[in-house]
Amino acid sequence: MITQEADGWQVPDWRRLQADLITDVAALCEALDLRPEQIPGGVDADSDFPLRVPRRYLSRIEPGNPDDPLLRQVLASAREREPVPGYGPDPLEEAAHTPVPGLLHKYHGRALLVVTGACAVHCRYCFRRHFPYQTHLSGGRWKQALDWLRAHPDIREVILSGGDPLTLSNERLAGLLEELAAIPHLDRLRFHTRTPVVIPERLDDGLLALLDTPRWRVTLVLHANHPREIDPDLSERCRALARAGVTLLNQAVLLAGVNDRVETLAGLSDALHDAGVLPYYLHQLDAVAGAAHFAVPDPRAFALHRALRARLPGFLVPRLAREEPGESGKTVLKG
Repeated sequence: MITQEADGWQVPDWRRLQADLITDVAALCEALDLRPEQIPGGVDADSDFPLRVPRRYLSRIEPGNPDDPLLRQVLASAREREPVPGYGPDPLEEAAHTPVPGLLHKYHGRALLVVTGACAVHCRYCFRRHFPYQTHLSGGRWKQALDWLRAHPDIREVILSGGDPLTLSNERLAGLLEELAAIPHLDRLRFHTRTPVVIPERLDDGLLALLDTPRWRVTLVLHANHPREIDPDLSERCRALARAGVTLLNQAVLLAGVNDRVETLAGLSDALHDAGVLPYYLHQLDAVAGAAHFAVPDPRAFALHRALRARLPGFLVPRLAREEPGESGKTVLKG
């Protein structure tokens, strides 16, 4: 919440941290004691999908290490410009599942609301890096999507996504949730977010109060890919949400050079469990243009998942899955 003090208006800590960004490749390399020529494949200083990483996240990246798995997720690489057959701008064919601007309807009983085009961090493998946000969020923001939801009583769950819904202020979210709560057939609310992973302070008391409501049971789906992304501050704040009755899940993406080792995946599940978060999905990479160098071949993914099942109890093993256009749900992969 924005509070007024004797010396004026005070912006919440997370908003200041979200605004404290690095958007320049050279500045990122300097902050991490790296030279651009050290980066495997080279850097891209003028990407169409610009670099965006909060300084808050840099504390978890090892200085001087060009192969750091967290660095790989955020540093724009020249390899992103390499054309690869089968990789395109809309890998999930979301344009075909947009009944009105700002809303995606792919699965029975669920609809996804694109609440913003903003993210706290630009992940280089993002499947919506080419998404036409300007056509979904112009004009009467959210109005057409909310009208569509009111007119479709078969929709029981709404998923807030984007972009990242937790880049919005608690006040903006409160207004949106009030409108959704007034739609009687909606009885499940879900957030998909990576913001708390890069800025744990986003899980503040104001958000906790907003989600601690008898109207519905809230599910918060985080996106962490590596155990070093789960720091003690994030763990403590997640446990507070869990005590308030929020269901906490994690979706990870299997990424070459980031988490394609069984020790890393097991460490991620352990760290999530300690934070009160249940590993949910481990996704095979969506075939979005610019991300092919992160792909892990299916045989390697199957071997990793088998090794993970042999190492961990079943409730800590995320389902290995791929999202395929036109299917009625995620495709669970078994091998």
